[in-house]
Amino acid sequence: MSKKRSAAGGGHAKPSGSPDAFAEAAECLKTIAHPVRLRMIQLLLQGRYTVGELAEDCEVPDNVASEHLRLMQRCGFFTSEREGRRVYYQVAEPHLQQLMQCIEGRFLN
Repeated sequence: MSKKRSAAGGGHAKPSGSPDAFAEAAECLKTIAHPVRLRMIQLLLQGRYTVGELAEDCEVPDNVASEHLRLMQRCGFFTSEREGRRVYYQVAEPHLQQLMQCIEGRFLN
């Protein structure tokens, strides 16, 4: 009996991943696939920022920055913490660092 080879060739072990997991990954990647959101990720990887600080750096109104942050927070990328009247955002998903390194290496260097 001959052994069938996988489409990937070489009879390698099949990588893990279900269609549902890839669908979730695609949705989250679509969420960050925006220039303002990528800049926000880049900034937040350096430390905590308020909506106003992010809006100013990204050159968008505060309400627009808030909406971008809300979408990314929904994917679990960020957390927020209120201190008095200010809300600070910070990275919750450690894999964003690797993702940003890939983006910076490919497009910003």
